[in-house]
Amino acid sequence: MGYEPLHKALQSGDWNSAKQFLNLQPNSKSAKITTSGKTALHVSVEAGHVHIVEALVEVMSKDDLEVQDNFGNTALLKATSTGQYKMVECILRKNKKLVSMGRASPNGFQMLPVVWALSNGYIKTARYLYSLTPLEDLTPEKGRSGSTLCSEAIYTRALDIALDLIRRCPRLALAPDNYSFSPLYALASAKYAFPSGHRLVFWKRWISSCIHIQLANGTTTNEVHLIIQKDEGRQSDAVKTNRLSVRALLRQPFSKLIKLLDIDHLYEMKLVHEQSRQLLHHMCKEILISDVEGRRKGCVYQAIFRSIKEGVFEFVHDVVKANPDLLWSNDFNSRNIFSYAVLCRQPKIFSLIYGLDMKNNLAYDRDNSGNNILHMAGMPPVSIMLNHIPGAALQMQRELQWFKEVESIVHPKVKEVGNNDDMTPRELFTKNHKDLMKEGEIWMKDTATSCTVVAALILTIMFAAAFTVPGGNNDTGLPIFLNTKLFRLSIISDSLSLFSSASSVLMFLGILTSRYAEEDFFKSLPKKMIIGLSTLFFSIATMMIAFSAGLLLMLREESWMVIPVISLASIPVTLFVLMQFPLLVDMYISTYGPGIFDRKMEQWL
Repeated sequence: MGYEPLHKALQSGDWNSAKQFLNLQPNSKSAKITTSGKTALHVSVEAGHVHIVEALVEVMSKDDLEVQDNFGNTALLKATSTGQYKMVECILRKNKKLVSMGRASPNGFQMLPVVWALSNGYIKTARYLYSLTPLEDLTPEKGRSGSTLCSEAIYTRALDIALDLIRRCPRLALAPDNYSFSPLYALASAKYAFPSGHRLVFWKRWISSCIHIQLANGTTTNEVHLIIQKDEGRQSDAVKTNRLSVRALLRQPFSKLIKLLDIDHLYEMKLVHEQSRQLLHHMCKEILISDVEGRRKGCVYQAIFRSIKEGVFEFVHDVVKANPDLLWSNDFNSRNIFSYAVLCRQPKIFSLIYGLDMKNNLAYDRDNSGNNILHMAGMPPVSIMLNHIPGAALQMQRELQWFKEVESIVHPKVKEVGNNDDMTPRELFTKNHKDLMKEGEIWMKDTATSCTVVAALILTIMFAAAFTVPGGNNDTGLPIFLNTKLFRLSIISDSLSLFSSASSVLMFLGILTSRYAEEDFFKSLPKKMIIGLSTLFFSIATMMIAFSAGLLLMLREESWMVIPVISLASIPVTLFVLMQFPLLVDMYISTYGPGIFDRKMEQWL
């Protein structure tokens, strides 16, 4: 039978023509009107005409809504995959059983509509579908929909769904998902979900520490289910009420300040951290009661090493503390968690070793290539942590800091043990860091050369300015303005700028003539660069003071001209300082700061 007129009417949104056809051919409501087996409802959903979908659902029976196309898609699945919330809501009002009718994923596993919605990033639609999906359909016995839903909820930052699902069915934490991983592995990959995954400036850290969020721990299943069914159900009613009251109190007089300080974003971030903490807590309980085979299938060991690579300190700490046996976990190359932390250059995770009594036993472990933990410090890092450090010289310094830190905790004989290639840790370090050391030398010389030019220019100017006094000299050869305060300020600033720029030039010359051995990058070269940059910035500051004082002295009667001239003259100087001053700060912190390791780690296991 020809359904072409109906198909055209549905695609164009002409309900009147479609209605006439349906009245003449009542069976066409559930008939497959395309070669791919789509019904009138399928076509309307794909066309995006909500009013036609609503009208069709009204005249169709429940069984008609369950018709699948040649690919196993119901009309609900089509609406879900495109995030058509109103269509989904309309269809499910008529037939709620459709939430249990899924179709096969590309991996061959049957996936429910809620999983498809979350996989495509439609979180609002997924929350609604989740509120109607029976828990029995999400258990591990019914397939991989539940575990995949939990994993996708973590990946898409819908932690409220994941937390509620794990609370109701803890076994899903270690159940394999659609990609043969597990929700635990997904959480280990979710760097955003933990405080260690955020690098906040100090004032944002302070604001974040002032935000306190308390999720309801004793919430029953029905209460949580009811909360999630609502679109704003991302936290308990108590939390939402508290949040709204705080916002209402603060928004009125301080709305612009809240936006400027990014308080809303910090609140959302803190809420995610609290949800992830509870989610990890429930997962750790499941790990504790699982056997070795269950941990293997649940990707527990893979999750630990993935979290180490991502630098998720909280995950490693809580999982290992919940089950101390996991401390002896090894990856595919027989590396333990601390050796891998060194290889990934994760200082906070490595610092956990200071809170253990068996650090020497762990240091003796060797991987498949015969490398011990000190060899790991001699290898290039497998993560991108070094990319956060500006300049190859500082990167080389950080690598030396790592090597010396690991060297300080191992037995002396470990330092001389060779690997399968008969290379000691130090030999391996030298071999693997030749290129970085060369890059550091080039970077250090280029920086020193550029700064030497600036310092030499200031030295020349200040030397000339010292003998070209404002206002000239009297008959006796003394400066006319000798007894004025501005003159004294000008000559003192000139002298300070001259001496500091000369010191800066000498320091940078010392850098240019250094031998550039490995050990020089640890203290000697950074120290010279810190002194050179500090004296250079001081000479720039005193030069501007000398210039301003001299200008004020000569133009006392025309003071209105002074401020604009000084402001314009300070622009290039300010730009130079802004570009180079962060380098000085980073180098000082890296060389003389508290360090990246927590040697005072308390006993935690």
